[in-house]
Amino acid sequence: TLEDPTGVWERVIKSWSARKASSAQSLAHQPMEALSETSLQSLSGAVGMEGTGRDFSTPKFYNFLIAVLATSIRSFTDVRFHGLARIPRRGPAIVLCNHISNLDGIFMTQAARRPIHFLSKKENFVNPLKRFVMTSTGQIETYRQTGAVDALARAVDALDAGLPLGIFPEGTRSRNPESPFLQRGKTGAARLAARFPHVPVVPMVMIGTREMMEPGKMGIWPWKRVEVNIDEPITFAQWASDPMGGGLSDEDVARIAGLEDEGMREEMSGLYRRFTDQLIETMRLMGAP
Repeated sequence: TLEDPTGVWERVIKSWSARKASSAQSLAHQPMEALSETSLQSLSGAVGMEGTGRDFSTPKFYNFLIAVLATSIRSFTDVRFHGLARIPRRGPAIVLCNHISNLDGIFMTQAARRPIHFLSKKENFVNPLKRFVMTSTGQIETYRQTGAVDALARAVDALDAGLPLGIFPEGTRSRNPESPFLQRGKTGAARLAARFPHVPVVPMVMIGTREMMEPGKMGIWPWKRVEVNIDEPITFAQWASDPMGGGLSDEDVARIAGLEDEGMREEMSGLYRRFTDQLIETMRLMGAP
């Protein structure tokens, strides 16, 4: 368990120099200026992701449910939160977490102390009771077969509305029978971060939820210790110009913007993959089992 996850992402970015050639390392340590707003808008547009234009709001039932769950969960769990103040209490945010149990979303919402809207697989909307819970709490149905295009459009609507999103970057709960459970991340969260370069991205790690509620089982083992580690938020704007992050300058962004569609997609895909890999490495260092 990592007792103080402060600045783990920052350390991950700095440690990335170990994967570069020595000449590149020396260049990487030179300070880089923040990207201009023109460059950030260019990157945002290059994502090619738009909302549906429909209103997105938090159902009142969700606020009621959170209040009830917060009280009841505290009565039979031993949950330790580290870094609660790092989650923005207002405005849009992208909260990213490892996924080892069906309880993860509940503890993420508890940590945020505000409703979080999750991208959730379509199977959770089939059963009538589950569908009621999902729709009445404003969760976003995701069709993996289509690359979650519709879900990402609604995610854009949610962020435009100033609401927080919850995403499991691994895409699904870990199927590994034993540790390590952390899987390679998918890049949807990185695309959203690039689309909204000033929205804080908050890495979070669950430890112990798998032992409290094992995959495939409905029973809950109360009083099992759960640790929730929260790192300092970072924005895509900060990451993109960091030498050990995206390593981009305004000139680099202008070059990308001048590429043909295929070349631009390739460049952006490389940024999404790098962002995602550093996120997963951050989670590992934060104690993700």
